[in-house]
Amino acid sequence: MSTIDNLPPLREVIAKHQLAAKKSLGQNFLLDLNLTAKIARLAGDLTDADVLEIGPGPGGLTRGLLAEGARRVLAIEKDPRCMAALAEIAEAYPERLHSINGDALNVNPHDHLTPPIKIAANLPYNVGTELLVRWLTPPDWPPFWDSLTLMFQREVAQRIVAAPGSKAYGRLALLAQWRTDPAIVLELPPEAFSPPPKVNSAVVHLRALPAPRYPANAATLNKVVAAAFNQRRKMLRSALKGISPDIEQHLSAVGIKATERGERVELEAFCALARSLDGTV
Repeated sequence: MSTIDNLPPLREVIAKHQLAAKKSLGQNFLLDLNLTAKIARLAGDLTDADVLEIGPGPGGLTRGLLAEGARRVLAIEKDPRCMAALAEIAEAYPERLHSINGDALNVNPHDHLTPPIKIAANLPYNVGTELLVRWLTPPDWPPFWDSLTLMFQREVAQRIVAAPGSKAYGRLALLAQWRTDPAIVLELPPEAFSPPPKVNSAVVHLRALPAPRYPANAATLNKVVAAAFNQRRKMLRSALKGISPDIEQHLSAVGIKATERGERVELEAFCALARSLDGTV
C-alpha cells in the first residue's frame, strides 16, 4: 500500500510502465513516499501555491506535493515513458496536475502558473546547476518564484551555502546568497534512491529575498565573480585585470587587497567592487 494516497507504491508504478532509470537523463528515483512527502513539507505551506516540478519521473515527489495540499502542480518531464504514470496521478488529483513532456531548459512555465509560485524538484543531476543559475539570474527581481526546494548532489548543495574561505565557496554561493536565504534542510544517502547514485544528496531550500542583500548591478557583479573564480588561485589583481585597466584602484577603493584571492572575499565586498566599477559607490 502507498502511505500518502490510494495510488500504487512506486516500485509497482515503475514495473508497470517499464521505467528503469536512464543514466543519460540523470535519473535516480526516490521510492519512499514518506520521504517525498517530507521533502514537499520542506517547501513550506503549499495550500495556496502553484508548484513547478522539474523531472518528476514516476511521480514520487509529485504525489508528495499534491498530498501536502499544493493548489496546482506543473510537472515538466523530458522522458516520454513517464507520461502515462503522471496521467494516472492526474486522475487521482483532478484539475491539480498538469504535465508537459519536454526539456525544462526549453519550456517557459510562466503561462501555466499563477502566483504565488514555488519550485520543488529532485533535479536531474545533469541539468540541476544550470537550472538553478537561471532561476537566480532573471532580468528582474523579485523573480516569478517565492522559494526553491531542490535536490542536488551534496557537493553542489555545499557550494550553494558555502562561506568565504572554504574550498566550496565560489560563484554559486555568491549568486545564491546575494538574492536568497539558502539552507541545506535534508541530507540523503545513496541507498535512498533507485538506482543508488555514487554520491550523497541534499535538499536545499532557497527563499527569495524581496531585494538583493547588497546593491549592485547584476551583470557587473556576475562578470566580476565569474572572473574572480575562473582561475580561483589567482590574485584578484591578475584575475580581474581583463575587466578594468584600473582594477587595483577599484580594489583599493573598496578595501580589498589586490593580492587577495576571490575565495576569501565576502559577498558585500564583491558588491562594493561592482558598484565601484560602475561608478555608483
